[in-house]
This record gives sequence, structure tokens and C-alpha cells, in this order.
Amino acid sequence: MKSRQLISGCSCHSISRRRFLGAGCAACAGALTQPGALLAGQSDKPTRIRIVYSLHGPKQEGPDWPNVGFDFRPIMKQINTELTERCPGFEFVWSLANGEEQAKKILEEDKSANIDGYLVYQMNCWNRVVQTMATSGKPVLYADFQYAGSGGFLVYTAGFLRNQTPNVGFVASSRIEDLIEAVKCFGLVKKGGSVSDFVAATTRMRMARTPKAGDLTCKTDTVKTLSTKECLARMKECKILAVRDQNSGPADPVHGIPMERVSFAEVNEAWKAADKDESRAIARRWQQNAAAIVDVSRDTLETSAAMYLGMKAVLKKHKANAITINCLGGFYGGHIHAYPCLGFHELNNEGLIGACECDVRSTATMVSITALTQGRPGYISDPVIDTAKRQIIYAHCVASKKVFGPDGPTNPFEILTHSEDRQGASVRSIFPLDYMTTTLELDQGKKQVLLHQGKAVDNDRNDRACRTKLAVEPVGDIEKLFTMWDQWGWHRVTYYGDLKEPIYGLADALGYKVIEEA
Repeated sequence: MKSRQLISGCSCHSISRRRFLGAGCAACAGALTQPGALLAGQSDKPTRIRIVYSLHGPKQEGPDWPNVGFDFRPIMKQINTELTERCPGFEFVWSLANGEEQAKKILEEDKSANIDGYLVYQMNCWNRVVQTMATSGKPVLYADFQYAGSGGFLVYTAGFLRNQTPNVGFVASSRIEDLIEAVKCFGLVKKGGSVSDFVAATTRMRMARTPKAGDLTCKTDTVKTLSTKECLARMKECKILAVRDQNSGPADPVHGIPMERVSFAEVNEAWKAADKDESRAIARRWQQNAAAIVDVSRDTLETSAAMYLGMKAVLKKHKANAITINCLGGFYGGHIHAYPCLGFHELNNEGLIGACECDVRSTATMVSITALTQGRPGYISDPVIDTAKRQIIYAHCVASKKVFGPDGPTNPFEILTHSEDRQGASVRSIFPLDYMTTTLELDQGKKQVLLHQGKAVDNDRNDRACRTKLAVEPVGDIEKLFTMWDQWGWHRVTYYGDLKEPIYGLADALGYKVIEEA
């Protein structure tokens, strides 16, 4: 195979396949070309599969899931070795691709390579590689490297399911054994089966290896909600500030909630003007109350506290109770000088709204449901689905420590760097377990509410991706949970409590339809 250029991260540095091997994967190259024992009844030629790793580069140069500096080479070597050793009758070759152009080059070179199928591994979130490999018409197995490629994996998989792409099966498991069993399904085509037989076999395998529903009995959690009429009135009294760029001015309301655009400059000036003594006092309180502080300096805590005070000042000035900031764009662009994560954490603890990434839809969802529940905080997340555990895991770097509302009990929290770039300060909230949760999004344009529920079962401490990771066993069909991401995007908002009935009532009052995604 010809040397293939791969762009690493956001720089212009490129690395060839030969240099990649020399950098640490030489040991796997020989293993990948050694066919195992042939399956009984098969031809004397092994099933030849190309593994295509969809990623920025073998070592991550910039901030993104899983995190800056992450070295994919040992992970890829392990996958290559496991498949070679545990899939008799198969031969594996491999490639790296960071997007459509390189994927097309692989397909062109494979016209004479006798490839029987493709395993596309989503290692970073949004690299569009699997779509090109699917055009080959050959069987394609799509796999998620969890807490790394999961956003693209969920969105792209939902698109394949919606479009009924006939040759793409998928595996979404933290267990290598599930990947291996899915790979063995390629053998059906080698024996004369169709690509649809392959896809059906991967589906049967995935469903058979997903655990059956566990005990979904939850601890008692009485939620006091407003009437629908009271909630709608409360929503109109709220106000969202959307900080996306340097523009400011009026904006259209969402679900009847007033909204205004505010500039980065205004927030940054409020941060600079924050009282230094008060900032130090807040930083001291965080140090005293956090269960752990890892790689975050006192100076960073004080800077984060100043951002919290600055956001509160801006909210007061505009008579608003909710703020959502394009945090990554603002920080990396030099428009703001502290991550707002700890500030959002404090606002949400107080019954106010601090929301990530200038996600107006999720912010409006939080305003609506926090009003409905009389102060319970919402938790925006980037979910990951793991069929090995029958879980959906909600991952993000901001979460409240007061999931039952400002007057409820406090759960432990830790302060760590923002995961993607290992800078600033963010929060790992250790959520209470064995309670029912309700996860949703309200969409004004669609006039729909997307909803699913689940029992909180774990706090995952995996170092990849965002710091807080609440694992939930969904109520209903986990297979159905794969289907809506292309229509709704990656974010979801989670609340503690069985809110299904009052949310149906709110949806009716707004004229929205509820879509249960599980």
C-alpha cells in the first residue's frame, strides 16, 4: 500500500504511514498481515478486512475529545492485535483517515486489494470517513471508541439507520469481545451471504450481548412542580442571555422566554471588574468544600470565581436569570480569560441557569424545566451509549451539586482541569445513585419535546472526555436510543425526578408533541 499522508490536529504537520510505524506501531504491522486459521467450510483465502481509523492524527495535537496529547497508537495496536489473534480465518490491514479526501484515496487504492469489508473506528468525533467507506457497497462495521468518537458515532449511526443504509452495521460497546463477535459477521459474506445478512447478523449479535434490563426500582424522590399555567407564567418572567460572539442586541423569545444577545466584551469587562477579595473568598470556599482538586492552581480558582461574579453582574444588569456562553470559542479566541464552568456550577446550585456552548435550545430547556420543578438544575451533556453495560452516560464538564434543588442535599464534587485541553477549572459532580432521571430537549422550531428516562447507576471516572459522567440505565429500548441523534444533535439535558407527566402537560400547553426516544 502506498504511503498515506495524515494531517495531525489543527497544524500543518503531516505524518506518513512509515513514520507512524516508526513512532510506535511497528510491532503491529507484521501482526496485521498474518491470517489466522481458516474457518471450516470456507475457501482457502481468508476474509480480508481493512480497519480504517477515523481520527485527526495518531497523537492528538489540539483540544478535542478524548483530550489534547492523547496517544492513539497503543489503542490501535491493541485493537489490531486482539482482532488478529482472536479472529481465525481473517486477515487485517489498516489505514488512517482524517476525512473524506483520504477515505476516497483508500477506496481507490483498494480496487486492486481484494478487500472483503471495512471496519471503521470513530476515534475522534466529527471526522467524516465512514460515509465514504459506505459507498463501497461492501459490508461496513462502524465502531465507537467511547469518550473519544462518540458524538460523530451517534449522529452518523442515526443517519445510517434513518436512511436504511443497507451495508452498515454498528457496535457501541466498551467490551472488546463484542467488537470481535461483530467482526466475525463479515465471514457470512465470504461464505456467499449478502451485505444485508451481515448487517442483520451484527444487529442480532449486539442485541444478544446487551444485558437485559436490571432492577429499575428507584429511591423515593417527590418532585414539587408548578401547574402548567404557573410554569408558563414563570417562563415569561425569565430571561436568557446568549453570549456567542461580539454582537449584542435583542433576540426572539424561545418557548415564550425572552432572550437577549450579549457580547464577549461585556462579560470580559465584568470579569475584570469583579471584586478581588470576594473572588478570593469564593476560591477559598471551593478549596474547603471540594472532595478533591487536581492540577488546578489557586490562581485559576480565583480567576474562575471572578468569572462567576462577572456573570452574576451581567445577569443582574440585564434582569436575567439564565446565561449561556460560547465558552470554547470565547476562551480560545482570547475574548474571555477564564472558563465559566465553575461559575455555571454555582449559578445552577442557586436555582439560576448557567449553560454551556451558547446552546440556546438546551438553555431554554433548562429554564423551562427548572421553572417547572421550582429550582431543580438541569445538566447539559454529550451522551455516550455503551451496550456492554446497557447504559447511556451523560458526559460534560459542568454539573450542579444540588440535583434536588437549592434547598436539597449537596452531593460531593471535585475540581479538575477542563478535560479537552487540560486547562482552566471544571467540575466533576459525583451524582447520587438509584434515582429516576428524566432527559429531554424542547425544540421550538420542531414544536416537539424529545424525552427518555433512566435510573442513575454509576459515576464513570474514565479520564477520556468530559469530567462529569453520570451513567444511567434507560427505561425502555436501548436500541431505539440510537435513532434520533441526527435529527436532534448531541446535547441532552438531564433532571433528577420522574418528570414525564408534568412535561407532557407542559408540552400540551405549548402545542408541542412529545417524542419518547427510548
